[in-house]
Amino acid sequence: MKESSVRTVGWARSLPMDRGVKEARDWAREHLDTLGWSSTAPDTVDAVLLTVSELVTNAHVHARSSAQVVMSWDNRCLHISVHDSSDTLPAPRGPSTERVGGRGMFLVDALADEWEARPCPHGKTVTACFRAPDAAHDPPPDAAPDAAHDPAPDAAPDAASTSADPPH
Repeated sequence: MKESSVRTVGWARSLPMDRGVKEARDWAREHLDTLGWSSTAPDTVDAVLLTVSELVTNAHVHARSSAQVVMSWDNRCLHISVHDSSDTLPAPRGPSTERVGGRGMFLVDALADEWEARPCPHGKTVTACFRAPDAAHDPPPDAAPDAAHDPAPDAAPDAASTSADPPH
């Protein structure tokens, strides 16, 4: 069999409001296990699971919506995307002694390597990116190259090093 040109794997799940956040975490953990991260990067797994919890909770509580969850792995970044029906974009708020909640995006901001929220038809999608545990010390793709990472001037880019945009 020829090698596949597909460089991304992904999983999707719809979670109605009557399904708990625990179900989302269990589903995400099952797929993280297939990547081998549970044994090699337990701290990253914990960060991903907390992010899944926060994003699904936000969809259910603040948007009063079901949550469509997509996880995709492109050998560079694990994208966790959660779509809900609210068009209000989230923003991290610092901790406050006067609020009981409202810390979810503050946590996501601290845990994920990067995140974004995008408006889309019928709501919004929030995507958090977690870089591969072994790539944690590599420079971000937009960083200036140095001699150790600069390919030869005539070398073509490696197809495996490119990635698709996060799901929207």
